Amino acid sequence: MKTLTQQLGQYAAYHQDKRNILTHFVGIPMIVAAVAVLLSRPSLEIGGWRLSPAALLVAASVFYYLRLDRKIGLVMAALYGAALWFGDVIAGLETLSWLVWGIGLFVVGWVFQFVGHIFEGRKPAFFDDVMGLAIGPLFVVVEAGFLLGMGRKLQENMNLIAASSRS
Repeated sequence: MKTLTQQLGQYAAYHQDKRNILTHFVGIPMIVAAVAVLLSRPSLEIGGWRLSPAALLVAASVFYYLRLDRKIGLVMAALYGAALWFGDVIAGLETLSWLVWGIGLFVVGWVFQFVGHIFEGRKPAFFDDVMGLAIGPLFVVVEAGFLLGMGRKLQENMNLIAASSRS
């Protein structure tokens, strides 16, 4: 399994243009919310707990993030918990509203992603490595931390890997 720095460095190689990173700050949360919305409706109750595909996907993702880094994994758990809550609320709406929210967020989120990659002049990372789909949300959270002055050593190491990956 690649380390947190390796995963982020490889992903960062596809995300050097600040406009691309900015579009990801909008697009990726929209896509995460959309997936939570669309996968929250099919569910079953087990022992008083409502189990949905969204909950299973979040559990697997958070487990992976925690294995990469405990602190960042806990932040991801909180954010994904909020996405699950949002998905559950929207899943309770009538079918047409649920679909409009879910599909709308998904499509608009991906439009932001692809516009960003037009700025970048490079295809999205997941075209070469499907793990990019899981690392994208993590990248946005880490980049937000960098903007707040956190994780300087991680940022330096990530940028070194990104630079060597691009050449």
